[in-house]
Parts: sequence; structure tokens; C-alpha cells
Amino acid sequence: MARQQARVSWNGDLAHGSGTASGGSGALDELPVTWASRTEEPQGKTSPEELIAAAHAACYAMSLAGVLARAGTPPEKLEVSATSSFDKLDAGFKITRMELDVQGRVTGIDSTTFEQAARQAEQGCPVSNALRGNVEISVEARLLD
Repeated sequence: MARQQARVSWNGDLAHGSGTASGGSGALDELPVTWASRTEEPQGKTSPEELIAAAHAACYAMSLAGVLARAGTPPEKLEVSATSSFDKLDAGFKITRMELDVQGRVTGIDSTTFEQAARQAEQGCPVSNALRGNVEISVEARLLD
């Protein structure tokens, strides 16, 4: 079983405080986080929603690479972006939507096959599955020239 750890150190109240987020691997080290980076402009600081989007994009890219390789058409290149929406609802703030956008260079398949693989990969992506049922997930896929 693989286990990953992250830590946050926070100082002050919600609106005016700030913190740093670090990953146990050392790859993420003291990333600055604030409430304003979640609800206003990031100004060089990250947010939980940005970190979830990064995790989702990375997980999805791996899932799609696996789907394509198992079909005998491994990708030459995948470019994935994930955009999370953090909205104020009557019940409070919530991540409501995650938009995955993937462009791929894959020899030997057409656009329809790539789009089918992209949807299959979303269904098998562990981060998608962690969000599913709570966050609307969409996928846009197209082949690169």
C-alpha cells in the first residue's frame, strides 16, 4: 500500500492568515497558501483547489497513458489541464466542477478513438473516482497535429 503525506502550517485567522503546504516527498516545499488565493486572485500563492487540480491532471495523464498503451497505441505526448471551480453556495463553499482538457499526440488512432480512450481513462482515474458523486467532471479531448 502506498501512502503519501502532506503538511500545512497556518498562522492567523481565516481571512487574514496564511500558511505553507509541503509534501512528504520533498517535491512540494512550503508552498504559500491563503484564503484570498482561493477566493480572489492567487498572487503567487496556491490553494487546495489548485493542488487538487494538479493532482487530478497528473493522475488522469497516467490513466490515459495506461489506457492507450494497453490498446497498443502508447502516446507520444499528452498535455492535460484540470480546472477546478470553487463556488459559494447557500450551504457554504464547495468544489463544484473539475474540467479536464487533454491534447495528445498518438500515432495510429483517430479522433473518435482518442476521445473514447479519454473517457475510459477518466472512469479509471483514482482522483476522478475520489471526486465522483460530489464534483461534476467533464473531459474535452483532441489529438495534436
